[in-house]
Amino acid sequence: MKQLSNPSKQKISMFEFLSLTALMVLTVYEYPTFATAKLHLVFFVIVFGIFWFLPIALVSAEMASVQGFEEGGVFGWVSHTLGERFGFSAIFFQWFQVTVSFVTMSYFILGALSTITHLPMINDNPWIKFIGVLIIYWGLTFMQFKGTKRTAQLSKSGFLWGILLPSIIFFLLAIVYIVQGYPIQIEMNWHSLVPDFKQVSTLVVAASFILAFGGIEASASHINELDHPSKNYPLVIIILIILTIALDAIGGLSVAVVVPQKELSLSAGMIQAFQALIGTFTSHGEWIVIIMGLLIIYGVIAEIASWIIGPSRGMYIAAHQGFLPVIFKKVNKDNVPVPLLIAQGMIVTIWDAILTFGSKNGNVSFLVAVSLTVVIYLLCYILIFIGYFVLVLHDASRPRTYQIPGGKIMKLLLATSGLLLSIFALIVSFLPPASLPVSDRLTYQIILAICFVIVAILPFIIYAMRHHFGQKTEDYHIHHVHVSEVNKFIRPIGRGEYLIENKKEK
Repeated sequence: MKQLSNPSKQKISMFEFLSLTALMVLTVYEYPTFATAKLHLVFFVIVFGIFWFLPIALVSAEMASVQGFEEGGVFGWVSHTLGERFGFSAIFFQWFQVTVSFVTMSYFILGALSTITHLPMINDNPWIKFIGVLIIYWGLTFMQFKGTKRTAQLSKSGFLWGILLPSIIFFLLAIVYIVQGYPIQIEMNWHSLVPDFKQVSTLVVAASFILAFGGIEASASHINELDHPSKNYPLVIIILIILTIALDAIGGLSVAVVVPQKELSLSAGMIQAFQALIGTFTSHGEWIVIIMGLLIIYGVIAEIASWIIGPSRGMYIAAHQGFLPVIFKKVNKDNVPVPLLIAQGMIVTIWDAILTFGSKNGNVSFLVAVSLTVVIYLLCYILIFIGYFVLVLHDASRPRTYQIPGGKIMKLLLATSGLLLSIFALIVSFLPPASLPVSDRLTYQIILAICFVIVAILPFIIYAMRHHFGQKTEDYHIHHVHVSEVNKFIRPIGRGEYLIENKKEK
């Protein structure tokens, strides 16, 4: 049996890790969604980038660097601060939300393909759409079976060719468009910059921008595969903070400037924007639009691949702690938890069927599913921030290789900002979207509330049943000892308590 503490022999470089993490946060295909906020998007990106994204990014960097917290990402962070029950719940919430996101990301790929090939059936025929999602997701899942290194390589090329290159070309075209005096599709003044928070629709939009920054913590489960993690992981986080805020603000604003709001499509908005820009300068640029569309599709494919293996790695660690059936402890020769990926794929297949064939009467089921992923993910973030409070207030002496600058006061201010905004977004997410017919809004809220309660208590039910799944990994005996008994084989797990890891002789 593979040992829990036995790290993968495949090391990934800082740039590969940066690419892997960036694909979990940076999404070119979300620029049209940002553009719907018009000039307000600049306010939202900057404010929530500073007061939510910066806190979760820095908190993740510090918690990932704490001695003993390295395994399992958010599972390890929350388990060591709030206990295993909440640690398992945190990784479950992170893992669950992405099973729906796989379908919605695949929908974007199919929508973009439909637009650039002028084959509407790809996006309009439910059966083609259903099968298309399966081909995309399962194809990428089978690719994961050869280990993280291959995913890291795909992430690196996807980041370069599917995010950076299209973004740079797009930004340059938008600058030329504006400088040459072509029509601006939104108002550009101070009043248009600051939103009116008295309106309910503004609150809903604000909450969506908070979650647009989500995902930066998901790659932390691979920190042991990163070269020089104590130095490189915090550096990756800092680079991503700057890159994400800049690209999201400029990208969303560029779409808003060139595409009229009434014509803007959320699924094909980037293709529309390229068509508008290139069509302004030449009447023979269709091939350029097709190339740009294919590059963006490649970037989304790489993003899906990055997410497939990320949260599932944390669930693998949870399986070793005895919280899941014993079959989920198994890995192949490349240290990939294949049974977990297969189970994840089965859940994605079910979501694919529900979202593709069950969306009727205002797309209530689709909107509920998407909103459910948001509120569940927010539960994960709330647990991370609460766990960080415990770390700062009660376990400040734990060894770590990175500290948030500014001392305890700055740490508490950042965590408070992140926690309060997470709670705000959770509450606001239960408000029905403006796109939903008034007659369906109460139904939407009732279904979302019921699903939320069920999913929120599900990990606690699974945790309560853990004794039926078998014991923790047999390679380890866990004991608690007094601080005076510490030696090189012992690592701290709490105040005055340490963990001894004794591997059995084979």
